[in-house]
Amino acid sequence: MNNPVALITGARRGIGYGIAEILTKNRYDIVFNGISSAEKTTAQIKNLEIGNTKILYVQADISLNEDRIKLIEMTRKKFSRLDLLVNNAGIAPEKRVDLLEAGEESFDRVISTNLKGPYFLTQLAARWMIEQKEKDSSRHPKIINISSISAYTSSPSRGEYCVSKAGVSMMTKLFADRLAEFDIPVYEIQPGITKTDMTASVQAKYDKMIGDGLLPFKRWGTPEDVAKAVLAIAQDLLPYSTGEVINVDGGFHLRRL
Repeated sequence: MNNPVALITGARRGIGYGIAEILTKNRYDIVFNGISSAEKTTAQIKNLEIGNTKILYVQADISLNEDRIKLIEMTRKKFSRLDLLVNNAGIAPEKRVDLLEAGEESFDRVISTNLKGPYFLTQLAARWMIEQKEKDSSRHPKIINISSISAYTSSPSRGEYCVSKAGVSMMTKLFADRLAEFDIPVYEIQPGITKTDMTASVQAKYDKMIGDGLLPFKRWGTPEDVAKAVLAIAQDLLPYSTGEVINVDGGFHLRRL
């Protein structure tokens, strides 16, 4: 039998790579993208290939319509199926700038990748998933959006990032509502302070905050923490949930007094 297929955006490193790694260990074939050429990902692909799993890397920028179409079409050509879409790709502002001084260029850049890209990629993937369900009702495709605690937590020096993640939260609700009639669930995972390349520049700041009691669990999150939540969904362990928010944040969302 063919392995199920997952399309994971932004899986060259960090959370996305952790998700790809855990899914290949559980017999998923993987499609992932990045804006760099395939030659730079050769070692990563070899590291991910386990047993009879297959890996496809597509050079693509999800902020661009033609590249989103390419991602779907190359997945269709290589595997002829799509069982799981994980909208993980995301970027931070190049510089943290006070909300009263921030410009449109950074806003447009972050929103295009973090919100517009996954919004319209999900539209394309959902149409194909519906088509597959109509041909084979036993299929159980799913969609997972990786957002952030920044969806509801104010950071005035990176407002565009917060707005983009809040948009992903509403996007989850919208697609969960629209796709329920086709039995295609949509989930949102909200990671907290997670140790990746994106957070490396603020490690000292968050080390101190965590040490001072910011989180009930006194440690950073890891890509593996997020990947395990994705795996639970991929394995059909939440079959009667859609639009659900899964917090992977060490208890940050508890809002303690």
